[in-house]
Amino acid sequence: MKQTVLLSIAILLAACSSAGTVKEPFTVSLKSPKVNAGTIEAQFDKFLSLGGLKKQEITVDYYPGENAVCLQYRIEFYTYYQFWDRNSRAAFVTALEKYKEDYAQRNFGKNSRKTKQNYGIHESYLIWQMAEYTAQANNNTDVEVGYYFKEKVPYFTLTQRETYTIDVDTRTKRECPEIMIYFTRAQADVLAAFFDQEYLRALAASNEGKLRPKTPADSIPEMDSY
Repeated sequence: MKQTVLLSIAILLAACSSAGTVKEPFTVSLKSPKVNAGTIEAQFDKFLSLGGLKKQEITVDYYPGENAVCLQYRIEFYTYYQFWDRNSRAAFVTALEKYKEDYAQRNFGKNSRKTKQNYGIHESYLIWQMAEYTAQANNNTDVEVGYYFKEKVPYFTLTQRETYTIDVDTRTKRECPEIMIYFTRAQADVLAAFFDQEYLRALAASNEGKLRPKTPADSIPEMDSY
């Protein structure tokens, strides 16, 4: 009987210990203080994925309180705020180096879901809305890091997986489609520079958003030679 009681207590303590280590969902409020880091360039699929890619600017903001970097872009009537925590940013930099090694060695397979997640899958916090003063939808979603060919040329890609949220008032389901962001190596290098933690600390300390990381030359190609 005594052994049974002790075993029960041990199981209970183990369960409590496990519950205490549950990771809280990564979230960020758009109302939190932020510092603008600047803009980067990338490519997106054209409207309805017809006719190749189009180049577009992405606004990069840093939220010091949450230590989060936001990539803000507008696609087909919606503005998206894709947030990256510190661990995911570090993983992005590592993935980019692996991609550049594979690029140099021509170590690529054919387009597939697997190639889109070749360098990992990371959780992101996502907010989307039609306009600044319209209702926001939000959820945690996966972002796949990999590569994908367009017109026989590889791109380093971020695939924001589709997700949805349920409006608490109307019980309406608000969906977010899958979105791919395509980077040349030089474009991805610029984002990696913005993701550097030491740069972000200095940016927050400057409190003006005027500090800029060391990045490649201003003239960045929309397509890599392959």
